[in-house]
Amino acid sequence: MAKFPQRLPLVVIAGPTASGKSALGLAFAEKHAGTVINADSAQVYRNLRVVTARPSPDEEARAPHRLFGHVDGAEAYSAPRWASEATATIARIHADGGVPVLVGGTGMYLRTLLDGIAPVPEIDPEIRAQVRALAVGDAHAALAREDPAAAARLLATDTTRVARALEVVRATGRPLVDWQRERVGGIADRVRLVPLILLPDRAWLMQRCDARFDAMLAEGAIDEVRALAARSDIPASAPVRRAIGVPELTGMIGGTMDRAEAVARAKAATRHYAKRQYTWFRNQPPFDWPRLHAHDPTERTVILESCYNSCR
Repeated sequence: MAKFPQRLPLVVIAGPTASGKSALGLAFAEKHAGTVINADSAQVYRNLRVVTARPSPDEEARAPHRLFGHVDGAEAYSAPRWASEATATIARIHADGGVPVLVGGTGMYLRTLLDGIAPVPEIDPEIRAQVRALAVGDAHAALAREDPAAAARLLATDTTRVARALEVVRATGRPLVDWQRERVGGIADRVRLVPLILLPDRAWLMQRCDARFDAMLAEGAIDEVRALAARSDIPASAPVRRAIGVPELTGMIGGTMDRAEAVARAKAATRHYAKRQYTWFRNQPPFDWPRLHAHDPTERTVILESCYNSCR
């Protein structure tokens, strides 16, 4: 386990996609000899720099960046693996006298790192296969019988969470929520958190989502997705193939929709994702984490510097 001999600072800049987290994190890292650490589940994949809005090579040259593009799309990856890698990375940065700056919008990653993870045993592969083979409606119906509280909490269309809850209760005999009360491994009590959540005006954010997707197309997103689509070793169910924009551009490349439809659908998916993230970050993190609604870069920098200085 990584050692944290002192409660050294950990800056956390979180919020929905296109809210400007990366620019703020990079500016802060440049000023404070910081290292930017990715906390976005799509940006771990090396196959998708453009489509996932990973920092550019020029941006990466301005400050050290870690856990960006270090995983091939064919690999299995998870929040626990990321949290383990992030924990070790943060410890190394602290040992070298630097400041770790976590930047990302994947709430599950942040929660797993800071609060720990439920010690759920490995799921029997046969049980997992049986659950994953169920139709969406059948899986939710089965969950309603075997873990009614989870079924009431989850939408029937939330296939990933429904399947996870069902496989856990079948494999362990205990509901997932029981396991989640026994979280282990979090580092929140071993660091001095400097959190800031970016929640800019929604209309501004939606415009940013659309403009950023247009920029991705100009920067080579279609060629990037074409190369991914050609990979026969990456299953259709792989997370990298479900990254925002990938299914739509894959459909365009495959001829199942024209460019205009693909772009419209991808932009809509991006906006929908941003709205879900916005709601999550508004409600789920601790209420003493500052929520910043301003989108002016200077004002954001001033607020973050104030938070950082007050925690030193």
